[in-house]
Amino acid sequence: MKDTLLVPARYNGPTKSGNGGYVAGAIAHELGQTGSRAVAVTLRQPPPLDATMRIAEVEGGLELTFGGAVVARAAVVDASVEPVEAVSWDEAVAASPSYPGHTSHPFPTCFACGTERPDGLRIFPGEVPSARDGLTRVAAPWVPDSTVAADYHEYDNPAARACLASTWSALDCIGGWAGDLAERLMVLGRMTAIIDDLPVQGERHVVTGEHRGSQGRKTFTASTLHDADGRIVGRAEHVWIAVDPATFSG
Repeated sequence: MKDTLLVPARYNGPTKSGNGGYVAGAIAHELGQTGSRAVAVTLRQPPPLDATMRIAEVEGGLELTFGGAVVARAAVVDASVEPVEAVSWDEAVAASPSYPGHTSHPFPTCFACGTERPDGLRIFPGEVPSARDGLTRVAAPWVPDSTVAADYHEYDNPAARACLASTWSALDCIGGWAGDLAERLMVLGRMTAIIDDLPVQGERHVVTGEHRGSQGRKTFTASTLHDADGRIVGRAEHVWIAVDPATFSG
């Protein structure tokens, strides 16, 4: 386990802070081999970019701090994550042009879903039919490339794959778009993920997201990443927190 973490400016969500999924995945990596167990990461404040944060072991997991303040906490948890129903590659491609972010985006330079990021993941989900009444489902195509390979992590698997942090990031923002991000400004508060494998570079993948309820300022969503054969690569659940646009920085 490393004792520090620096998130390069490339991996932003809002302009001046780290993409929540990427930061969560980066600290989840420091928990070591978790197999197919769930890891939960709670974000306490916007993660700074290009700044050295400290990682420390605490009871039950790890804590990420900056300037003495807690940025995030991560722990292996005994939880199941119900996957979102898969859609085909063709369905996802057909849905993507209806992505609301094409016309209005609160964070257009976001690494995961920003329309102004030619070097980002460019995951642009559009709505698809859902078999579950009252639940919104969205989907997007994604082909990982060499730019999302392990940049500061090393893996035993020799296949060219996306790194863990980028995989978490791919599962992040689509949840917000499945929820009510188009209606109100939200940021990621908590993400619980199970990563069964790392996405292979150059292969077609489909990311699906689903809105699973709201309560006050909180919105609950889920996401799933499927590979070209329809196998689940990773799945996640999210808690989003509505914030005041007038006071939220960046």
